[in-house]
Amino acid sequence: MGDTRGTRAYIGSFTSAGGRGVLVAEVDADTGALSPVGASEDVADPSFLALGPGGRVLYAVSETAEGAAAAFDVTEPTPRPLGAPVPVQASGPTHLAVVAGHVLTANYGSGSLTSLPLAADGSLKPPADQARHEGSGPVAGRQDGPHAHQVLPDPSGRWVLAVDLGTDSVTISALDPATGALRPHGTTALRPGTGPRHLAFHPAGGQAYVLNELEPTLTVCRWDADAGELEPLGETPVVPDGAAGPCYPSEVVVAPDGRFLWAAVRGHDTLAVLALDRSGESARLAASVACGGHWPRDLALGPSGRHLYAANERSGDVTWFTVDPETGLPSRTGSVPAPAASCVVFG
Repeated sequence: MGDTRGTRAYIGSFTSAGGRGVLVAEVDADTGALSPVGASEDVADPSFLALGPGGRVLYAVSETAEGAAAAFDVTEPTPRPLGAPVPVQASGPTHLAVVAGHVLTANYGSGSLTSLPLAADGSLKPPADQARHEGSGPVAGRQDGPHAHQVLPDPSGRWVLAVDLGTDSVTISALDPATGALRPHGTTALRPGTGPRHLAFHPAGGQAYVLNELEPTLTVCRWDADAGELEPLGETPVVPDGAAGPCYPSEVVVAPDGRFLWAAVRGHDTLAVLALDRSGESARLAASVACGGHWPRDLALGPSGRHLYAANERSGDVTWFTVDPETGLPSRTGSVPAPAASCVVFG
């Protein structure tokens, strides 16, 4: 049977907290509304997802102590596993990316990256390489060792960046597409104790924005793709002065036109709206909007660029917002139940 689907959303979750594994929903192109059509509970705790080229294969981490990655055929409403989950030889993978014929996982528990080659059908082969981070930070209990939290390619495709919460740093490597080897290139140190979690690039490619988890700030950086160098320029708060309670930022998204940036903040349960200047090298907190639930673990921009989606882990929903293109302000439009939601991707 051919692939006749429209645009879909894939929602990852924690099965250990009652999630449905990978939930699939159709996306209404006009309203942004999500309508669930299928789910797969074949993999434990598929907390982060990424689509392969062409959108026919979906990859998931299995964020368990043993640590694994899995591949699904998603040409039908119910995802079909392409083989058994493949161990990543590391603990607690939290993020993954598809790069040059490989899936790379960021392993929080082990503080490492794993490179897994792809077979011709999109399934995963055993690991080809593992790169271990070194170091620690000043926050006891959270930074006693390395904790790789995100891995992604830069816009040029020449480099792989890994954000490490435990060492307050971003490591830069080159992936050898022939062997899957990760070749270290450099490390950028960020302010100690900030606990960097995720980063996103400006659409022009010359800036990167690192969202910090242990302090509710955004570090604005300049990115030099020719040299493979990341240069911190300054920090901007993502919550208002005097914000009460715990504030643990989780995800950062940049508008396609480069005018705005949005960040999800758990505990404060808000979406921060930051205005970027024309250069992309200055950010200002413009507003904070309620996330529509509790503990927004992920934030994603829909295919049209007009809707934001917050995966509210502890209230068990994905809430969507319509973005005002002039002000960048998101307005809550609707939500769908999604127990223990942790990630949303589109394809």
